[in-house]
Amino acid sequence: MRRTALTTLTLAAALLGTQPATAAAEDGWEPAPSTPWDVAAGVRCDFPVHGEPVVDEVVRRVLSTYPDGSERRVAYKGDLVFRVTNTETGAAHDADVSGSAVVEYRRDGSQLWAVHGPVFVGVGAGQGTLPRGLYIVDGVYTMDISATGYKAVHLVRGTTDDLCARID
Repeated sequence: MRRTALTTLTLAAALLGTQPATAAAEDGWEPAPSTPWDVAAGVRCDFPVHGEPVVDEVVRRVLSTYPDGSERRVAYKGDLVFRVTNTETGAAHDADVSGSAVVEYRRDGSQLWAVHGPVFVGVGAGQGTLPRGLYIVDGVYTMDISATGYKAVHLVRGTTDDLCARID
């Protein structure tokens, strides 16, 4: 698993160059816009949270498909900043989650993410290797998401930043 993750991360680094989004779209990259979201109190943080993109230049490129044409591996890159707000108090934090990733979508509904840089990871109670919360995980890592939603984060090198604590 570790060798596969490192190989995938190496591949991701080679595939995810630093082209601007406009030039990237011409090379098979397409916009991958994020949508605002709301999470009820107790699901991630002890209070209700709203997230909304304030910068969203994420693009994606399909790297491989299954024989039926469905996506198997997809690369993502680009600038993404989300404003995360505690809707009870109005406290907010602009979270830079501009990482890049190659995501393998498995037939059983599970996913394997090979990530470089910061990405949002929301974890429900008992649903991951991180405690319940909303995090920015930054560095070089993989995240294995089971078909039931369990998120196993395996940091090669990196940090976790608890967003719930930032906006409490």
